[in-house]
Amino acid sequence: MGIVRRKRELFSSSLPFLFILVFSYLFSLVWGLNYTNYRQVSNLRLERIQKHLDKINKPPVSTIESSDGDIIDCIHKRKQPAFDHPLLKNHKIQKEPPERPKVKTTQNLDDDDQQQYNRSNVVGGRGAWQAWHHKGERCPTGTVPIRRTTTHDVLRAKSLYDFGKKQRRIPLTQRSDAPDVISGNGHELRMVDLIQVSDCPPLQHAIAYTGSSQEVYGAKATINVWDPSIQVVNEFSLSQIWVLSGSFDGSDLNSIEAGWQVSPELYGDSRPRLFTYWTSDAYQATGCYNLLCAGFVQTNSRIAIGAAISPVSAYSGNQYDITILIWKDPKLGNWWMGFGDDTLVGYWPAELFTHLADHATMVEWGGEVVNSRANGGHTSTQMGSGHFAEDGFSKACYFRNLEIVDSDNSLSSAQDISTLAENTNCYDIKSSSNNQWGTHFYFGGPGNNPKCP
Repeated sequence: MGIVRRKRELFSSSLPFLFILVFSYLFSLVWGLNYTNYRQVSNLRLERIQKHLDKINKPPVSTIESSDGDIIDCIHKRKQPAFDHPLLKNHKIQKEPPERPKVKTTQNLDDDDQQQYNRSNVVGGRGAWQAWHHKGERCPTGTVPIRRTTTHDVLRAKSLYDFGKKQRRIPLTQRSDAPDVISGNGHELRMVDLIQVSDCPPLQHAIAYTGSSQEVYGAKATINVWDPSIQVVNEFSLSQIWVLSGSFDGSDLNSIEAGWQVSPELYGDSRPRLFTYWTSDAYQATGCYNLLCAGFVQTNSRIAIGAAISPVSAYSGNQYDITILIWKDPKLGNWWMGFGDDTLVGYWPAELFTHLADHATMVEWGGEVVNSRANGGHTSTQMGSGHFAEDGFSKACYFRNLEIVDSDNSLSSAQDISTLAENTNCYDIKSSSNNQWGTHFYFGGPGNNPKCP
């Protein structure tokens, strides 16, 4: 209907706008997404976008064309976007590997646990990888792979300022549409349920979280990867770890985040992608997704942040998961990200943060979606696999082996976690614990359904 309404404008618009409109229409046909608003793009705006792209798309040493359409540029480590940050002008890349967290001794499996999770040893735990590797290509030593950003990537955003950023959020208690009762293990949820400001589509969660008074130096979990359906282009669905410190109802919240995400607005498709995020001022002016602004220092030449993950889990079929570890290097204080069993991706320099320059006070694991309430009702954007937690293994999305890094740089199973889901008729969560999967949970849901109108 958007194309019919704009038919007259199409013939009177400029050539750049015609190209963008046709591209958007074809994209909506391929991916089944609803583009409802088309804006004429002035030459001045295109010039501003190009200037921004020239800043973040550094000159590559070599380029790889991925089978899924991504362009991966191999950028010299010292030329990556991180060093455009004013706090990192004199930053030296950490060459000495960080001290990895020590793993505390775990109990042996008992017979019941072994029998319950035998199936996961057969089809679960298979590490998902990235689509751009399928041709066997790699970036040269001394470079880092960075997904190239295009004009269309920026044009899908609300504005150039908003591109690559999360919306600022406020606590649930300040929301006019806050429900009277929330599933949260009977705990006070004011500090953990962060919702977007009223003029932005609200977020919905299904998460597990720690208390807010302990000192935390990192977190780890293994997450299985799905490709949830997204109904509206400006919605997303993600599964991630949050490492947090600061005030949730102020402007000084520090957050480090990583996991997988499906976001048609950000990436232009519906593939699940490895992503990172950071902020030091409650998502106001600092931080961004991936490497779309200065900050995160990448050190790995084989992993492209923002690139698609392949293969993905199948309902009642093979399960593919990724392991994410975020921890503070006890020697230099930088926050490192590990992927898989022993791969270092890079780090967030300590200089970027205020509260996290010392330690974190809370960790969250779980899912988050945007519900734009298109047409006045809850959208059918899925969380996780699109199935509720009760469906269990090979049907629902899971986080397993939730762990915390303590002040001694030791990993131990997360204990005494709480869970939260704003509306269990749309998305829910169910936690448990055993010797093999440690503290773990299933979560997700379909969004719109007879009980979630």
